[in-house]
Amino acid sequence: MTYHILAFDSGIGGLGIVQSLQQQLQNTSFNLSIDYLEDNLIFPYGEQEDNFLIQRIINLIGIAIDRLEPDLVIIACNTASTIALQALRENYPNTSFVGCVPPIRWAARISQSKHIGLLATRATVRRPYLTSLKEQFAADCQLIGYGSPTLAQIAERVFRQEAYNSEDIQKEIDALLQMPSADQIDTVCLGCTHYTFVLPHLQALSPRHIQWLDPANAVAKHALDIMLQSNHLPNNNIPRKNNFYYTALPTEDKALLTQILTMGYTDLSHFES
Repeated sequence: MTYHILAFDSGIGGLGIVQSLQQQLQNTSFNLSIDYLEDNLIFPYGEQEDNFLIQRIINLIGIAIDRLEPDLVIIACNTASTIALQALRENYPNTSFVGCVPPIRWAARISQSKHIGLLATRATVRRPYLTSLKEQFAADCQLIGYGSPTLAQIAERVFRQEAYNSEDIQKEIDALLQMPSADQIDTVCLGCTHYTFVLPHLQALSPRHIQWLDPANAVAKHALDIMLQSNHLPNNNIPRKNNFYYTALPTEDKALLTQILTMGYTDLSHFES
């Protein structure tokens, strides 16, 4: 059986979820194709205004659903999920969606100090949705959030194996750990999918007692569970290629293409909307 997923993010962050999906399916006979849509024209999402983003995401995903006909859409972006996931489900009720939100519930379960850190974009940290997650799943914890203005861009460079300064990553860790009561943090949630690609650096540059929680594997597993439990059968059994789309005007990005070849993406295509 062939199943077709569309993964969506403003940059390369959602590729961590794509990698996890492919790894979790290695020992199965499930045939999965994954189109990736990167809205890099206005990257990073965390610095955009909410109403503009909501309308853009609804319109862009609608075009992608019509054009690509996915069986499931993964909104592989914390910002897009927290502000637009409900609207997407309302506007496209015949499409299954999986979102990505900071792993507050997971952190609350495992934190011994009940002081949880959150490293995210500035927009994610200030949104009411985060307060709702905290009240619902971590009422007995203190949540200490820091919105990084630069870490997503650093992650883009790390993923492409381009030059970066590890001191810039250290500054973002220090900014979180220097906030009030942060000396009691024992668990930190990653609130941006881009941070998957700097996770080894975050772990190496922070105190050893801190656990870093990346939700990429959990999001991938949730998507796979939906697929495996679905009564929907695709129209055919013919394998299809993975396509990588981006919204900015066509540019040469050999570094990106080199890194995504192992995921089955052989070229980059401009997604005209």
